[in-house]
Amino acid sequence: MGLLSWFGFTADGKPLEVGERAPDALVFDVHGSELHLARFYWDGFTLIYFYPKAGTPGCTKQACGLGDKFDELKARNVDVIGISSDPPGGVKRFQEKYKLPFVLLADPEFHAAQAFGVPLLVGMTRRQSFLIRGGKVVWRDLAPSTGRHAADVLKTVEKLAPATAA
Repeated sequence: MGLLSWFGFTADGKPLEVGERAPDALVFDVHGSELHLARFYWDGFTLIYFYPKAGTPGCTKQACGLGDKFDELKARNVDVIGISSDPPGGVKRFQEKYKLPFVLLADPEFHAAQAFGVPLLVGMTRRQSFLIRGGKVVWRDLAPSTGRHAADVLKTVEKLAPATAA
């Protein structure tokens, strides 16, 4: 990672736009195994959310809020993937401590952050969120609220794929 990336600049400096193809990137699961992000994109919606640092107050509030709404998100066919620059062990401890029911991934080399155009600040990713369906970005939030993130995603999914009447 270059010095410019460390202080907040990415390769092209702009996040993915709605309508663009969601990129593949090499990341690590909580056990340190390599994964490609593209494996998550093809069934329903995939929420890829970047958070700065596992265990910090804002990141904990955001993650726990998504965890609290996990059943509603799953009922709307939304898979949640949280990504931070923490190492796999730090991500694993965060997931276990707060019993987070969704996938957390480690991006210590910023491959995913750079692929999505997420800015870095002092070696951490900025908080940004991308909703993907069919391999394309269908919504993004470049400054998600830690307290309202789950509600905002649910509201967006309802607009994009309204529930059918029973």
